[in-house]
Amino acid sequence: MEFLFNSRGQHIANFVNGQLHSPRGPNIGHFLEAQNIFIDMHGRYLGEKIMKNRLMLNKASMHRGVNYGNYGNYGNAGNYGNPGNYGSIGSIAGYQDIPTPWL
Repeated sequence: MEFLFNSRGQHIANFVNGQLHSPRGPNIGHFLEAQNIFIDMHGRYLGEKIMKNRLMLNKASMHRGVNYGNYGNYGNAGNYGNPGNYGSIGSIAGYQDIPTPWL
């Protein structure tokens, strides 16, 4: 299990057994190992992990226009607690924070 954060250090997701889960537990996406990206529950590009533990959207990603299909819902992973704020990394050229409606 890995905690993932946005650029401001806010805990936005948990990476558990190849699946992306909200901090409260519901499955919100999947990891595609071959492409090294996360997709949402509808198969669309969601973002990628940068700088060890930041989940961000690459504005120039070639995966943004691709639909990878539905990988199913892996249920609820449960709550792993709140790791607190990890600290801001500022802005990274070419990347932006992903929308997080699940928060």
